[in-house]
Amino acid sequence: MEIKKGTCHCGNVEFQVELKNGLEDLRRCNCSLCRRKGAIVASIPLDKLTVTKGVDNLTLYQWNTNTAKHYFCKTCGIYTHHQRRSNPNLFGFNVACIEGVDPFELGEISISNGSAQTLIDKML
Repeated sequence: MEIKKGTCHCGNVEFQVELKNGLEDLRRCNCSLCRRKGAIVASIPLDKLTVTKGVDNLTLYQWNTNTAKHYFCKTCGIYTHHQRRSNPNLFGFNVACIEGVDPFELGEISISNGSAQTLIDKML
């Protein structure tokens, strides 16, 4: 198990992720929020992400079904992680927040079709 540290831009929020096989399931989402934030995310089980500093400096944003929980630093506005709507047992985390990761060197990233799922949710 590899433990990696992540931070927001200002450093007021720090977290760590426990990675079994490195960064896996890298993707971007095309839902209305993710399309705007442009982050590349990876997913891990809820118990494998721990906020180690600044829990009180995180703000929560939810919309539509209010299932997903998106967390941002109150000071610098950086998205750090979210509890996924498609699988609430997983956190997606912003890989650009992880020390030593350059998201521009990750190569081809798949796209998760959250936009279509959002439309389906609205129809139900």
